[in-house]
This record gives sequence, structure tokens and C-alpha cells, in this order.
Amino acid sequence: MTKRNNLIAIGLGLVQLAFSNAQVFAQRQDTTSLNQVVVTATRSPKKIADIGKIVKVISSEEIQKAQGRSLPELLNTVAGLIVTGSGSNPGEVQSVYLRGASSANTLILIDGISVNDASGISGEFNIAAIAIDQIERIEILKGASSTLYGSDAVAGVINIITKKGNGKLAANALLTGGSYGTFKQAVGLNGLVNKTKIGVNLSHLYSKGFSTAQPSNNENFERDNFSQSALGLNISQFVTDKITLNAGFQGNINNANLDDGAFSDLSGYTYKKTSTLANLGAKIELDKGSLNLVFSQNEVKNKFDNNSSITDNKGNITNTEGIFTYQFNKNLGITSGANYKFSKTDQINDYGTLSSDSAKNSISSLYTSVFIKGGDFFRLEVGGRFNSHNQFGENFTYTFNPSLIISQQFKYYINISSAYRTPSLYQFTSEYGNRALKPENSQNYETGLEGSFLNNQLTFSSAFFVRQIDNVIDFGLINPTKFAYLNQNKQNDKGFELELGFKPNEKLNLNLFYAFVDGNVQASDNAIKTFNLFRRPKNSVGANLGYTISKKTFIALNYRWNDLRKDQYFDVKTFKVIAADLKAYSKLDVYLQFKTSNKLTIFADVKNIFDANYNDFAGYTTKGINFNTGISFNFH
Repeated sequence: MTKRNNLIAIGLGLVQLAFSNAQVFAQRQDTTSLNQVVVTATRSPKKIADIGKIVKVISSEEIQKAQGRSLPELLNTVAGLIVTGSGSNPGEVQSVYLRGASSANTLILIDGISVNDASGISGEFNIAAIAIDQIERIEILKGASSTLYGSDAVAGVINIITKKGNGKLAANALLTGGSYGTFKQAVGLNGLVNKTKIGVNLSHLYSKGFSTAQPSNNENFERDNFSQSALGLNISQFVTDKITLNAGFQGNINNANLDDGAFSDLSGYTYKKTSTLANLGAKIELDKGSLNLVFSQNEVKNKFDNNSSITDNKGNITNTEGIFTYQFNKNLGITSGANYKFSKTDQINDYGTLSSDSAKNSISSLYTSVFIKGGDFFRLEVGGRFNSHNQFGENFTYTFNPSLIISQQFKYYINISSAYRTPSLYQFTSEYGNRALKPENSQNYETGLEGSFLNNQLTFSSAFFVRQIDNVIDFGLINPTKFAYLNQNKQNDKGFELELGFKPNEKLNLNLFYAFVDGNVQASDNAIKTFNLFRRPKNSVGANLGYTISKKTFIALNYRWNDLRKDQYFDVKTFKVIAADLKAYSKLDVYLQFKTSNKLTIFADVKNIFDANYNDFAGYTTKGINFNTGISFNFH
């Protein structure tokens, strides 16, 4: 970025417009049922009953009933999860705040492979780069998970599982159109041909958009348009009954017009982002377990053209991992692995460069978690991870996670664990870098209860957590004349989440949630505690009501309320950071779906139907009342 844009990004924590109430319109598939099988929590298939953590699943059926929406909008259906920018122009950076943690403290996975942006300021991966049409399923693991996943898995993990083709070969197509001149086309071919599993999915999205910056005096700001082209390719070859070879490629190109900052329009400022993830792997089935070998290459290119002032950044991450799972008997199993990750970046702007000759690092890890079952009543995960970083040295994280199963209907768990996040290459080596930076280290405590009544007609999930982070990475004066990244002393967060589901029959489904989070930072042990969870509401409430009118017709009402929030923005005219208050707001959406046949579906989605006027980021606009309608085809 240019120096001016770097200052804006630093002052704001990146220009992120926050949040759109994108409720999931499918009937949830028993997401609190203890018999549901997930893979993210333990890196192998296990029932939720055997996992002492909260795992939320967005199923393929739910995604099918959110057609025409974006991934950030979809993720906003989860309690305790805020995606800034989901209600803004789609070309803006969109970041995840899980349980109030900073956006870089949630690890994003694609098919179990960690993805980051080595060219970015914080290293976080922009989920707007992932086209929802490429996704089969999403698993959200809440709570510290660095023992199995390493750096960044402080607040949790979001695993985006892409389409790979199951069953007979089938084709699908999607056409949508809606407000702000937005149109999308998607086609896919997925299925099994002899011993080869194929998934090929392409999509294109274009939106004329609206002004990213909010006019302060009724000015007529220009539209900022956006386009995205995406390709997903997955191939699995069953060599024998025991050996499978896998290859995958996920890529997209995003183009957008940008503005100058909060309340400030700008013409001639464009952005192009190219993101690719290529992977090769092999899975060997053992008598009582498996061995997975994965090699991946994750590259992100960001080019900003501010009226011929060019910023050209490229980040590359090479990841190699072996994962061994084994079930010794019905009471004892392990997940163990070795990982090597190498990151580098090249960055060019008007004020200097970063070269991958020096802007690079690597980390090697060994980890093991042991899973113990004590009959039908007791579960325990105990694990540790040893990390060796070529710049920050060695560290160790652990997990102690007991849980109790009561009457095969309820699960009570305790999770005591540590986690960490290493500084990004930009924070360490740029003109604002600080080679004295240390990794963030956190101590995490969580307890919760989930289960069901009335033969799964009434389900619930509750969790209380406390998170303490040392050496918090921040930006400020490191001496009287120099601004740079530095370590604050401690971040203290706490929160509570409650979710209720009621499904008395196959036609009606009601989901409710409440989430609370609070946090503060201390510059030193004796310093005043300062609230710093900007753009994150302390209280949020959601309600999703779905009703199947007939075999062909489905309707849903979806509501979300966000509490008032604190914010601050960088004023590009005065070069000062300005404090701001963001008012509380409510949003209501309506979705209607009609199946004319097994092959053809028509849908309409009206969002923010009462045209709530709100800001989730000071100085930036969000969508008013808007709609999306479309048609999807499925051919076997």
C-alpha cells in the first residue's frame, strides 16, 4: 500500500465494513445432536458426543437454501461470530471476529489446510476471496485449538470444505440477479466416475455496487463496483481400497473500485486480488486409523492502483504436513502429526520495498492429542504441540479437555488450553516493523453444556469462556519519534453464548441465540484497563424461523439485533484518529424458495426489509433494503 493507505489501515485495523444479517434459511440438521459426526475438532471423524468443545455445522442443505448469498453473510448466522464487511460493498476487506477476538486470531482452513495472506498487514485471510458456490459444508470449531492447528487458532477454527463430488456424476447451474446491479452465474460438475471422484465448479459475480465511503454532507459519491471469478477443482483417485490420491485447486480473481477512507470518496482507485491454493495429498487407510500426507501452496497477490501510485504485494506460503490417527481400542485413540510451514512476501510501493530475501520465516511443529473414553460417561482429550520458529524461537501449547456424557442426551465439558499467534511478516519487517516483537500467547478457560430434550425436538447449547492474551500485538510509539508495531501487556476477554432450537415436526424449525462478549487491554500490569473490542457488540440476539409450506415451498423469517458499539476511524483530511459511537440496530430478512421439480428451484431473498439505517464501521455505508432472486438447475 502507499504510506497514506498503510496509515489508514493501521489506524482502522484495516478498512472493514461490518456485518450483514445473513441468516441461514435451511432447516438445521440437528447441529446440537451429540450423534452428529464432524472432522475439524480432532482432525478425524468423531461424534460431537466424543468432543469436549462446541462445533457448529453449516450443512450442504443449508448452503443450498442460502443461494445467491456470500460466505461472510452466511457465517453471520453463528452466535458469537461477526464478519465485518459482509453488509458493505463486496470489494472491501471482510474479517472474522470470533468470540470477540481480533480477526487474525481465528484460523481459516480450506479442506483442513490452513490459509493466510503473507502479503497482508496482519496475515489474516480475507474470506471474501472464497466463492460460496465452491463450498459443500462448513464446520466452525469454537475455542482455542493451537494444539492441533498451530498459530492463529486462538479463538477457534473455521473449516471451509469444498465440493468434491459424492455419488453419481451430476451437473448444476445457478443464475441470480438483484439490487445494486448484482448478477451471478455458477456451473458445476461433481460426482464419481469409476474410481475417480471429480469436482469442478466455476462462478462469476459482478456488482455495480454503491459508494463504499459514506457521504457526510449529502454529497453524490460514485459507485464502487466489484467482480469475482472463481474456479474450484478437486480430484480423488482410489488407487486401492486402502490408498487414495488427492489433488485440489481453489482460485479466484477479485477486482474492485475503492474509496479514500471514512467519509471520503475517490475516483481512479482500483484493487485486484488474486488468490490461489493448490494441494497434493495421499491418504493411507490403516486397520484402525489413517495416515494423511498433504503438500500445499497458498499464494495471494494484491495490487492497488491509486491514480498511478502502485502498491504491488505478493505473499506465498508453502505447507507440508503428515497427520496420523489411530484407534488402539474403543477407549484409546490418538491424533499425531508433523508440520513445516514456510512464508515469504515481496511488497513494492512508492515509499519502499520488502523483499522475500529477508521478509521470510519458517516454523516446524510436532503435536499429539490423546483421546480417552471411559465407558458411556467420560471423555478426555489431553495434548501438546511443540513449535520451533526460526525468528521467535520455541514455544509449547497444550490442551486439557474433559467432558461428561449424561443419559446419552447431554454433554458437559471443560476446556483449559493455551494458544498462540506469531507476528506477520509485515509487522516484523516493514517500515513499521519491529524485530523485537514477540508472539501473542493466550491462556483459555471454557465450560459449557449442550444437549436435547423431547426426542431432539428441543436442543440447546451454552458456553462461558475467559481468554487472557499476553504480548498483544498493537501499533504505537516505540520511542518518542517512531511509530511501529509493539507488544502490549495483556488482553482480557470473557463471554457467554446460548443457542436454542425447537423443531416439533418436519415443517417448523425455530432457532434462537444470544451472545455476550466483553474485553479490555492493559499496556502494563498497573495501567488502566481500556475497552478495545471496536465494532463488536457486547450483546447480540438472533432468531431464525423456517416453515415448509409444502413439498415444493419453503419460507423463512430471520432477525438479528446488534447492540451499540464503539469505533474509531482515521480522518484522511486531518490525519487524526477519531472516536465514534455506532448505534444499535435490528434487521429482518425474508426468504422464499419454490421447487418446480427435482431439477429446478426458484428463490427470492429480501434482506433488511425495514431498511434499517446502520453503520458497522464509522464513515462507511452498508446495504439498505435489497433483494436477490434466482434459479438453480440440477441434472443427473
